Amino acid sequence: MTSIPRIRKQILTAISISGILAIVASCASIGNPTGGPRDEDAPRFVRANPAPGSVNVNRQRIDIDFDEIVNVKDAFTNVVISPPSKQVPRVSSSGRRVTVTFQDTLLDNTTYTIDFGNSIEDNNEGNKLPSFAYSFSTGPEIDTLQISGMVLDAQTLEPQQGMLVGVYSNLADSAFATLPFERMAKTDDRGRFSILGLAPGEYRIFALEDLDNDYHRANPEEIMAFYDFTLSPSSERIMTTDTLFNLKTGEVDTVYNRERTLFLPNDILLRSFESDEKSQYLQKYERQDSTRLNFIFNTKSASIPAITPVGYEDLQDWYVIEKSARNDSVTFWIKEPTLLSLDSLRIAATYMRTDSTRNLSEVTDTLRFFYSRDLKNALANAAKEREKALKEKEKEREKALKEGKEIEDSIEVVKKPVPLGFKSLSSSTQEIYLPLFLEFDTPLVSLDTSAFHLEMQVDTLWKPVSKPWKPQPVDTLNPRLLKIEYPWDFSTQYRLTVDSLAAKGIYGLVSDPLEVSFKTKAEDDYSSVIFDISNFTDTIPAFIELLNSSDSPVRREKVIDNKAVFKYLPAGKYYARIFEDHNGNGIFDTGSLDSLQQPDVSYYYPKLINIKKNWDKEESWDVFSTAVDMMKPYAILKNKPEADKKNRNRQKNQYDEEEEEDYFDPTRNPFDPNDRGNGRRY
Repeated sequence: MTSIPRIRKQILTAISISGILAIVASCASIGNPTGGPRDEDAPRFVRANPAPGSVNVNRQRIDIDFDEIVNVKDAFTNVVISPPSKQVPRVSSSGRRVTVTFQDTLLDNTTYTIDFGNSIEDNNEGNKLPSFAYSFSTGPEIDTLQISGMVLDAQTLEPQQGMLVGVYSNLADSAFATLPFERMAKTDDRGRFSILGLAPGEYRIFALEDLDNDYHRANPEEIMAFYDFTLSPSSERIMTTDTLFNLKTGEVDTVYNRERTLFLPNDILLRSFESDEKSQYLQKYERQDSTRLNFIFNTKSASIPAITPVGYEDLQDWYVIEKSARNDSVTFWIKEPTLLSLDSLRIAATYMRTDSTRNLSEVTDTLRFFYSRDLKNALANAAKEREKALKEKEKEREKALKEGKEIEDSIEVVKKPVPLGFKSLSSSTQEIYLPLFLEFDTPLVSLDTSAFHLEMQVDTLWKPVSKPWKPQPVDTLNPRLLKIEYPWDFSTQYRLTVDSLAAKGIYGLVSDPLEVSFKTKAEDDYSSVIFDISNFTDTIPAFIELLNSSDSPVRREKVIDNKAVFKYLPAGKYYARIFEDHNGNGIFDTGSLDSLQQPDVSYYYPKLINIKKNWDKEESWDVFSTAVDMMKPYAILKNKPEADKKNRNRQKNQYDEEEEEDYFDPTRNPFDPNDRGNGRRY
């Protein structure tokens, strides 16, 4: 009897619990849970074993713990460990822990730095822990000095992201090419770097695009940078001001001073360049058709190949040369009919090639050239077409005789099958400041300049131009190219007519008549820009390049008496950069480590130049009024910081107000990871 009430009580309890669960379930089904606010906080360091800054460390494994589950993104690429080991240490993550395991025995009395950069991120949202590094020492002391700076491309001032920057206490010139960096770091998405764990002393510093991951410049094709002076790192204690803000109101809550350590130098600027000192070799050779042999080299050459046809060594003057200014592309036009008719041609080519010791030496290769379309076949086909045309004409004549129609005494002369082709390279609109260019199919052996006639339209009549002119070769590099220079008038219709037989090519073909009509623009269609240069050296030659919105040069002018004038510009949006042209050749020259020659230095005009039609504009350019890392306008910056790429709300080619203030703040020092407001030194 006593067990019945107990059972009833259990049943009532179960029913009550089921009811409560049903009510909770019905409430929960009203909507999906939000999961709370989005996690935007980066992982936070909690502890490490051994602790950061530990000395007398003799263990091979380092464990670093964080406050949430983390991943190490692209550890092989992003994590830099100094000094480097023969066997790359293993970096892994599991849960909240990151583990670094050294495969080699640690060096005695050495400070080790594990620079994670921005590679540590939380597992869910991918929030990155910026500029995280960990250090320890195998000896009784730990080295704490730093060198910081930035790597920019010498020509374009693009931030060089992911480049390796390292130092040597060995000051020999050969260290960079033979020894791995002693200590190193990688540049971040703004091109900034900080080399940590340095001992007092004197160092040389280099930057390297380390393609083969050997921590030194064994490959001469790797992009690099070097500093002209040795560096001696130091530190000093300074007072800085920190400001705390009220999170609710956004107003300043507390301003207080604190003492901190400033590590110097913190403003090293390395200008990277791609050297011309590349391994030289024949990259490609081909016979485009029966008439020419093409040689393509991977870099510039001081000479062109000497070639001899195998089996025809006695032939003299059997080709015409067409080449590039750097001799990295050379075309040999074959003149000898015997060689033209050969399906396969063996050529002994002697040229300069880099050997295994990286020295240039003369080599001779026997190369076989084939072609897929023969000039002889083209001539034969054209002759067949001519014969076919003659037969059709004869049939028309016979038909006309049968029908009693009047016919001409002779058959109309059919033009020769393969005339020497040439064309105008200009469009129907001729720019007022440019020559008219003409290009022929093959090199020329003769040119009758009297067969060229240039006329201008006056009212409805064509009249010869009044000023002297004649077609002339553009240069000695291309024997197929001619130019006609003339002081063109604005808003004028011109006509160039060329008589038949005006030019004769190396294969005996002569040119057909040509007629080209073109018009010049009105004066109102053009504008001009004048740059007044200040705060810039006037003892070194300089030139300015005018750039389009793709950062590509469209015009170039020398700086004369601190001015550069660009006339006859179409309306549009332009940018500009100025170069220190030390040798005065008017082009950008890259650097050379062997001769310790820095590349030409460039600086950007920091603003857009918007030019309207029929508008002359003068720009005052104080070259150094803007810090070098902020000169280049953001609209044409290609290597944009990662934070900018993630901001989906950013307007194209613009910063919003908050980020613009952060990026263009002239008081901050982007080189110093400890401070953003202690100025900069150049």
